[in-house]
Amino acid sequence: MPTAITISKLVKQYAPGSAPAVDGVDLAIGPGDLFFLLGPSGCGKTTLLRMIAGFIEPTAGSIAFTLADGRQRDVTFLPPNQRNTGMVFQSYALWPHMTVAQNVAFGLEIRKVSKDELDRRVLEALRTVQMDHLAQRKPNALSGGQQQRVALARALVIRPDVLLLDEPLSNLDAKLRNELRSEIRRICKDSGITTVYVTHDQKEALSMADQVAIMSAGRLVQLGPPADLYRRPASKFVAEFLGETNFLPGQVIDSGHGRTKIRTAAGELLSAHPVPASAAGGSVLVSLRPEALIPVPDGAASLRGRVIESQYLGEIAQQIVELKPIAGAAPTSPAQSPRLKLSLLNPAPDMATAGHDIALAVRPEDVVLIPA
Repeated sequence: MPTAITISKLVKQYAPGSAPAVDGVDLAIGPGDLFFLLGPSGCGKTTLLRMIAGFIEPTAGSIAFTLADGRQRDVTFLPPNQRNTGMVFQSYALWPHMTVAQNVAFGLEIRKVSKDELDRRVLEALRTVQMDHLAQRKPNALSGGQQQRVALARALVIRPDVLLLDEPLSNLDAKLRNELRSEIRRICKDSGITTVYVTHDQKEALSMADQVAIMSAGRLVQLGPPADLYRRPASKFVAEFLGETNFLPGQVIDSGHGRTKIRTAAGELLSAHPVPASAAGGSVLVSLRPEALIPVPDGAASLRGRVIESQYLGEIAQQIVELKPIAGAAPTSPAQSPRLKLSLLNPAPDMATAGHDIALAVRPEDVVLIPA
């Protein structure tokens, strides 16, 4: 069984009196998981990764590896070379004067592995990343994507207990990043190695991870599988960070039997989610993803409005809908009328332009309630 990682009350404070870069993080990373640390720049995710690697010493707390044989190793203050971790850096950090094979073999040479075993493991690692045919090339003769694969092979060849990746795709163009996402996930899952991956790219995390920890200001704000985080964000920060969403202020008017009814200025909505425990006085923010809003006949609508902007992109139309207030709602000026972003997949020509009225419905599962 692969290695599990347990992080307890981990703190990193670079100077006395300063705000902690990592502030009391508790994490349990399962054996064989592809685990993502996700958050905006400066949130502490890279500091946390470097503490797991041993490049930075914690101010407080502990890090432990539970190995395949059940032994638990406290690695909190262990030097990096004694942790048996493999690291892939943002810059790849390949030796320019060495061939691909020599770069991959470097860690094995340090470990005094025999020549026959070294050659076999280097070839095995290069085949895993589909780079064995370029073993004698120098790094400057490779594309960015190929260099990234070599850096990954170099980390895998030592057979680490834990693989650590620090934004490995950030230096590549968008097309290549998309191509390599599934390839890196395949390599990590095929190897069975517990992997911790740092990124600020939401699509990267959502498309690759088994589990995602979202960080903000040094703290862990939500943890879970990608689909759970996207569909059930626990805060406005998480909802906004993981993609586009719309917010409508609402008031809970009924709750029970697995359904919650909310009144908004533009209409009543039914949610399949419970009222947040911290929703003071029943006030909530309703989060509606643009792709969750469905055009329907007027009689089946929860919300009604007018399309005031439309951008046709072929397979999708991105629109702004100005909602009509319901009878009895507080009067608003046009500038204050609620507006929603709407994403229409494969839009019909008459739906892809601005200037027409539209009626919208949304499934209760897609009406997410967040503390106001």
